[in-house]
Amino acid sequence: MNTTVLRNDSKDSSAPADPALEGPVVEHRARGGAVAVTGQIALYVLLAVVALAVLLPFIWMLISSVKDDRDVFTVPIQWIPESVKWSNFSSIWTRVPFAAYLGNSFFLSVLITFLQVLTGSFAAYGFAKMRFPGRDLLFTGYIATIAVPWQAYMVPQYVIMQKLGLVNSYTSLILLQAFGAFGVFLMRQFYLTIPDEISEAARLDGLTEYGIWARIVLPLSKPALASLALLTFVNTWNDYMGPFIYLTDNRLWTVQLGLRAFVGQYDAESAMIMTGSVLSVVPVLAVFLLGQRYFVQGIATTGVKG
Repeated sequence: MNTTVLRNDSKDSSAPADPALEGPVVEHRARGGAVAVTGQIALYVLLAVVALAVLLPFIWMLISSVKDDRDVFTVPIQWIPESVKWSNFSSIWTRVPFAAYLGNSFFLSVLITFLQVLTGSFAAYGFAKMRFPGRDLLFTGYIATIAVPWQAYMVPQYVIMQKLGLVNSYTSLILLQAFGAFGVFLMRQFYLTIPDEISEAARLDGLTEYGIWARIVLPLSKPALASLALLTFVNTWNDYMGPFIYLTDNRLWTVQLGLRAFVGQYDAESAMIMTGSVLSVVPVLAVFLLGQRYFVQGIATTGVKG
């Protein structure tokens, strides 16, 4: 009796579905798929519009770099110039010592980036992996300096550098920018994601704290190091106020100061300024393209633990 019932249930379960119910189900699935596709298309269109808005100033700068001065600020904007002046890219090297300016910027950016990565990673190790009285309080006070605008201590810094006789030299810029609270914060947050058991095992094997930092922690921190290096390089390369305040000799000028040579008392050579701006972007773009994989990975894996 029970066996017969079970067999009947089995037959009923294998029976084909009611055709009257299949139509609404298929229609609902098709409608849901259409909505999902429409949403994806709308998202891609929105992202394309945002990307175009972000790239628009750069596109305008690129187009203006091959224009005459009188055509740069025309209203409406001439997106397709009447005459293309490629000679701007050749004459800028002879009009001003642009190669020297690029070299000065590259020297400062590389050296300051190296020092910030070195000091930031080393200090962050102490705050993340070592225990000493007042560690958290000291870290909080150090990081709080990020909230203080540079303009608040700009004058005292200049007075100190002047008293030390370091004005009009790269030493002043290097000393002021070789240490950064943001770099310490970024590296510490990454170090906190590294298990403490690794450091403890290294100590049991006889490694010193410096050895643990150099041989274990640093190799594991390549994404964070690349992120810090890229951010520091771009910030130093684009710095205008620092060189403007401390460098008076035009032989020491960076590329940002060098573009001032095209600004006169009553007018400015706008096309040459745009040409120089385009050339100054190339090194930054190259550095970013080379390190973008580590940069994205470093930002994504830098936690907020602690």
